[in-house]
Amino acid sequence: MTIHSTEHRDQPLAGTVALVAGATRGAGRAIAVQLGAAGATVYATGRTTRGHVSEVGRSTETIEETAELVTAAGGRGVAVPTDHLVPDQVRALVARIDAEQGRLDVLVNSCWGGDHLLLPTWNAKMWDIDLDQGLRMLDLGVRSHAITSSVALPLLVRRPGGLVVEMTDGNAEYNRRFREQFYFDLAKTAPIRMAFALSHDLKDVGGTAVALTPGFLRSEEMLDHFGVREENWRDACAREPHFAVAESPVYVGRAVAALAADPDRGRWNGRSLDSGTLAKEYGFTDADGSQPDAWGYFRDVVDGGKDASADDYR
Repeated sequence: MTIHSTEHRDQPLAGTVALVAGATRGAGRAIAVQLGAAGATVYATGRTTRGHVSEVGRSTETIEETAELVTAAGGRGVAVPTDHLVPDQVRALVARIDAEQGRLDVLVNSCWGGDHLLLPTWNAKMWDIDLDQGLRMLDLGVRSHAITSSVALPLLVRRPGGLVVEMTDGNAEYNRRFREQFYFDLAKTAPIRMAFALSHDLKDVGGTAVALTPGFLRSEEMLDHFGVREENWRDACAREPHFAVAESPVYVGRAVAALAADPDRGRWNGRSLDSGTLAKEYGFTDADGSQPDAWGYFRDVVDGGKDASADDYR
């Protein structure tokens, strides 16, 4: 079927097949929805379903709901319960995508789900952190990504032009500093290097790999942590002034959609990117019409001592 120019403009990812691993909530959910809004078919995976709650302990967000949001946005959402630490489950997932679509164009490695392990040990010394909990963080944030890429990339590279997005916390510049806790530091630095390594493997087959971070993310968990909702999120700034530069998950979702729709995205291959940088490049905004630059704010104001406000970075 021929796609008319207006349809192509409104849904530049029509015909695109994406897998968002870890799409239950937060950035992963928003990425899935924004890919759907651009016309993609999105396989949304995770461990929390309407019949099962993962170790994160949040029953309020499920992959079924994510898939429904993708479809409502204009794409096609497919929820597939998957533990990305179990290779056979990932193999079954990829086999299903192959059988149903015969292709995979975008892989987003957004698995994490380790905040419940991190927060009680924030700023703790490495030797004071329970080893099993620390290794679990590495499983959730690193091993799950490696398993998913190993299994899914043979399908993605079947056609040239595939995109791999390694989601993390902090860009390469910011993550040169110690990220508060030994295991968290490793878990959030590793995806940057993983994207760099994959960029070398993919460049010979016409693929692109990048690392991507949101800024200070107003995820469902973060809003709950501060006792606010999206509608009144600024109330949390009294408790945490830096929250004034926070961004909604929509922002990083639009970043991935913009990357996926860019025929010249290969120029980013191997790079560490953030939502604010890509907003300036592609011209998209957050849901409120602003363009937050959280990492610039933390670099210049919080760590650099510049006399400026968060509003100067929106």
